[in-house]
Amino acid sequence: MNVGRLWLTVAILLVAINLRPAMAALGPLLDLIEHATGLDATGAGLLTTLPVFLMGVFALLARFLRKTLGEVNGVTFGVVLIMLACISRAYWGSSIGLLASAAVVGLGIALVQALLPGFIKGQFGATTGRVMGFYATAIMGGAAIAAASAARLNESLGWQYTLAVWALPALLALIGWKASTTGRELAVAPASQQAPMHFWRYRRAWSLMVFFGLSTGVYTLILAWLPPFYIELGQSRQLAGDLLAGLTLTEVIAGMLVVSLVGKYPDRRPLLLVALGCTLLGLAIMIMSPVSLALAAIVLLGLGVGALFPLSLILAMDHLEQPAFAGDLAAFVQGGGYMIASLMPFLAGWVKREFTNLSLAWVGVFVTVFAITLLAFKFSPASYRKAFSDK
Repeated sequence: MNVGRLWLTVAILLVAINLRPAMAALGPLLDLIEHATGLDATGAGLLTTLPVFLMGVFALLARFLRKTLGEVNGVTFGVVLIMLACISRAYWGSSIGLLASAAVVGLGIALVQALLPGFIKGQFGATTGRVMGFYATAIMGGAAIAAASAARLNESLGWQYTLAVWALPALLALIGWKASTTGRELAVAPASQQAPMHFWRYRRAWSLMVFFGLSTGVYTLILAWLPPFYIELGQSRQLAGDLLAGLTLTEVIAGMLVVSLVGKYPDRRPLLLVALGCTLLGLAIMIMSPVSLALAAIVLLGLGVGALFPLSLILAMDHLEQPAFAGDLAAFVQGGGYMIASLMPFLAGWVKREFTNLSLAWVGVFVTVFAITLLAFKFSPASYRKAFSDK
């Protein structure tokens, strides 16, 4: 890898690190936020649901955004929005302010996630799978750092400034991205030169969307509600935050394993099935013995969900060779997928409000993961070309 390509990879990782902390830092502080703002459990769930839903809406506009803003400028604007939303939380800590910042965070993340996969495909070609693995792992790494630091930073900064501090790594990412992408926009064929594919016509596109949406929904639900669940069970706020941090750190390890193994498995199904099996075992423990076997649950969920996220993105990108088409497919999959995923933390908040605890939510997630395990068997490499053929 040449020096320019190396610095570009570093810049992509810096950007990716900023795509989850604005949400991951909320979980360990959620009861404080509810008390300070008057939000109930359903409203608190919206702080995660809203950005994830908007991530989906704007992902569906990827072709328009690519044509209007360009990939480099679009990602730049997205990082700026994330930075401004984090800063606003230091000064606007009402329920309306938090929901507004959640919406802006969602817009910023959506711009990055809609445009960056196609950019990566165009810049890295045959090594796209590896770089996408690093990208997804960096996303989870940012979540791990945010979850681990939230309770500790709260002790010295208070919850508002704890949420606002994530503007600093966003600023660093902005500097790194601008420095490494000068002139890179022209390396990718403009969207206007490509006849669009209408992915809504293809069953495989919908299958990939559902798979990504439900597997990502598991991730977002855990991100939002794992700390409140353990606080509800009598554990300390710091321990609850540490459990989420441990889970997200395990996700990072899983992501690195995917990076190292993905090139050896052109058929992604064996890796997918191992990840789904770990997730099912972890959820079974969360249902039956969440406190005494907490460490086992955290490790299994981290390995499972941590591998599912990059694998589901790589799987979508595998289906088409042309970078613009692959980017548009990834945007379609993420668009509807994030809309599906956004429902899960909201529904978990509703379950908590109606049944006073989150135990039933884990049962629902277990059933969901079992369903997508059956779906995973369909994704054979031999089916890729046929899946998007008009013949």
